[in-house]
Amino acid sequence: QVQLVESGGGLVQAGGSLRLSCAASGRTFSTYSMAWFRQAPGKEREFVAAIVWTGGSTYYADSVKGRFTISRDNAKNTVYLQMNSLKPEDTAVYYCAARKTGYVLETRTWKYDFWGQGTHVTVSS
Repeated sequence: QVQLVESGGGLVQAGGSLRLSCAASGRTFSTYSMAWFRQAPGKEREFVAAIVWTGGSTYYADSVKGRFTISRDNAKNTVYLQMNSLKPEDTAVYYCAARKTGYVLETRTWKYDFWGQGTHVTVSS
């Protein structure tokens, strides 16, 4: 079992930056692939970024490519999402997710085994 706790959300002006963190419990974190999803009010949860267990491969949604960076520190059991050049349309609850299959970059929500409780990000115009 893995427990995920997100932090780092908040209110930021358009063009600003935030760094989200997701702290994981459990000894097997380093073998899991990790991802960030987001859900805006009235919309479905959507994929943002994913990273394999080694950190060697990443994948991004087109809407955030070039602005967001996913990374991980397996020694700290933590995955990060650096968000730059934020836009009002980035406003959402951001969720961290973990998948036991550590070597595959996956965009579909149902493929993930564990989820955090989410952290709110609000970008004002």
